[in-house]
Amino acid sequence: MYAIKPIRNDVDHEAALAQVDRLWGVETGTPEADTLEVLAILIDDYEKTRWPIDRLEPVDAIKAYMEMNGLSQADLSKLFGSESRASEILNRRRRLTVDMIAKLSKDWGLPADWLVQPYELAAKESHERQQSGKKLSRQRLMSLKRRRIQFGDREAEKEGQLGTRKKTA
Repeated sequence: MYAIKPIRNDVDHEAALAQVDRLWGVETGTPEADTLEVLAILIDDYEKTRWPIDRLEPVDAIKAYMEMNGLSQADLSKLFGSESRASEILNRRRRLTVDMIAKLSKDWGLPADWLVQPYELAAKESHERQQSGKKLSRQRLMSLKRRRIQFGDREAEKEGQLGTRKKTA
């Protein structure tokens, strides 16, 4: 029988893994099953200490989970009930809410403590540039509408600025 002892180095680790292989599949409730359980706990503890895994930022954790499980943004949209919210989260334009974290934790099994940690949002200037582009587009549209009213549809189309004609009865 294997003497259970602390795992202090890679040699101890290898010996414990070999013992787990030998004990795998033993009947539950036996002394061998107890030994297997204790070894599994010791191995897990050693591996977490020896090869720690850095915690991912919340958005990266969501993306990794989606990739590993063959999920898409559409699946996240269904979970959140909104396509735009899913996009904003994945593109780091919006923070996760408590409700979103609860849904991700309950439905997808992501640890809530991974999702509540702070993370950087996308650069504000990029968002502001997009917003100013939308503002310019709205201004351009208003200008075209004024021109349509002022000169009529034909004049605006001649200038190549309107793609559709208003039907007249």
